[in-house]
Amino acid sequence: MSKIEIKNLTFGYDTQGSLLFDHVNLNLDSNWKLGLIGRNGRGKTTFLNLLQNKLNYQGQISANLAFDYFPQTIKNPQQLTFFVLNDLGVTEQWKVERELNLLGTDPDILWRAFTTLSGGEQTKVLLASLFTQTVNFPLIDEPTNHLDIKAREQVANYLKHKKQGFIVISHDRKFVDDTADHILSIEKSNILMYQGNFATYEAQKKLSDTHEEMENAKLKKSISRLKQTAAERAEWSRSKESEKYGNPHVKGSGSIGDTGAIGARAARTMKRALTLQKHMQKDIQEKEKLLKNIEYIDPLSMNFVPTHHDRLLTVKDLTLSYPDSESSLFDPISFEIKKGNRVGIVGPNGAGKSTLIRAILGQFAGKVSGEIGQPQHLNVSYVRQSYDDNRGTLTEFAETNHLDYQEFLNNLHKLGLERNVFTTKIEHMSMGQQKKVELAKSLSVPAEFYLWDEPLNYLDIFNQEQLETLIKTVKPSMLIVEHDREFIQHVTTDVVELKTVG
Repeated sequence: MSKIEIKNLTFGYDTQGSLLFDHVNLNLDSNWKLGLIGRNGRGKTTFLNLLQNKLNYQGQISANLAFDYFPQTIKNPQQLTFFVLNDLGVTEQWKVERELNLLGTDPDILWRAFTTLSGGEQTKVLLASLFTQTVNFPLIDEPTNHLDIKAREQVANYLKHKKQGFIVISHDRKFVDDTADHILSIEKSNILMYQGNFATYEAQKKLSDTHEEMENAKLKKSISRLKQTAAERAEWSRSKESEKYGNPHVKGSGSIGDTGAIGARAARTMKRALTLQKHMQKDIQEKEKLLKNIEYIDPLSMNFVPTHHDRLLTVKDLTLSYPDSESSLFDPISFEIKKGNRVGIVGPNGAGKSTLIRAILGQFAGKVSGEIGQPQHLNVSYVRQSYDDNRGTLTEFAETNHLDYQEFLNNLHKLGLERNVFTTKIEHMSMGQQKKVELAKSLSVPAEFYLWDEPLNYLDIFNQEQLETLIKTVKPSMLIVEHDREFIQHVTTDVVELKTVG
């Protein structure tokens, strides 16, 4: 057991106007399984880089152990996978094979070129190599990317049964819930630690936020009252000072009597009032410091248009196959989506989930067997898995896609896209930022029916909660492809599983 001590950690990028971390203090145990969560752009990966001493910072990070980072940098992916792992320092084949077996993966993939492995297989291989080094502390950054539901469950079970601790970043709530026994939550410019899994964190955070909101309300009321009193005192002092000069419209005002004495009294009154005002201002400032920076997640909106169609999609005995293949991608499926229905499509990687959506949109060039029926002139909003063609400024993008610019920007802001990114061309944005552009477009388009292909990719847990709340509130007609089982269970009215042929 080792300790990781963090004292007064302060860090910010030169290009940003504010600090990511401001005097963070943490004491971590290397046996803990820590889930690191926070909004996109708040510094999760940066924190892992700070632990590895890859960035200059103020404060102190003390640890008598080394850190290993996932995903590792691959120098020559064309090599056989085992030799790729050799380059990473892994030499004992039996250890890798042991870990792959625990991950439910055939060790024979070690003798395939790394580039031929699927994204999920590459993830499992790199995780296996990470845990052959039992003396180091693993830092695991987004292991659920490219994993289907089954693979996510396998990796979660794998990490859950590890004896050694780690820090894992994931946007999959169930994954964090299943693997972590402590939560590190980036909140504003601080990192807070909660004991327990994600469900425990959510409950504790809700109680804490409710209490802090009540305290904030009391403080704001007190501050408002003090500001009003200070303003009244200042106005009274100014009025007294002006009395000695009189009112030209009032006969005898100010011109008779000892103006010097009046002035002296007014000056003394003004001085006392100014002193009192200063004390009040100090009191106001002290109270404002006590206000908690609670992170409010604004609700999203969608331009949903109620439809007069009873059925928005009918699929009957459908199979799909690529032009150069005789075999179908999946066993025949049948389902329908009526007004207000939300159907989730699940299945392993490569089962044809995205291909199904393209077929529904009439964009599949392969063989279609069975029926796909939709009303004519149906307004459809589509979130794509790949959106490399989204380019230009946000203004140009909105014009090209005939979007209400203000509504589009509002949803981007609510999704957590920083205002300083609004002037960045889309092709220069991060993958998470680009995903928010694609999603905000879908929310802004007037639509009777929504087709969303893996909408949660690259989105943080808070964004996922926003989408979940939105769908539950609006209840639009939808077809959703997603690997996050929890999300599918929460927002859909029915689930269709694609089963591969054979």
